[in-house]
Amino acid sequence: MPDQSSLSTQAPSTALHDLPPSAKLVAKTLEYEGDSTQSALAESTLLPVRTVRYALTQLEENGFVESRISFMDARQRIYSLEADLD
Repeated sequence: MPDQSSLSTQAPSTALHDLPPSAKLVAKTLEYEGDSTQSALAESTLLPVRTVRYALTQLEENGFVESRISFMDARQRIYSLEADLD
């Protein structure tokens, strides 16, 4: 059992290795291909759109990804990496 001091020094956000495999794949795809929309990520990763949406939510909540509204189509969001994946 870990002692209390080691628990209090842990970072509040989850490490990338603790996230689901789909989130890791989406993060790596953003790393290699750059900024992308949810539908483009689903096409690139061959994951269902719903799975990509969940992965992006997990990545955003943990500070790995940020999103902004697309200027080309205000109905879409553009996702980009916010932090290094290492």
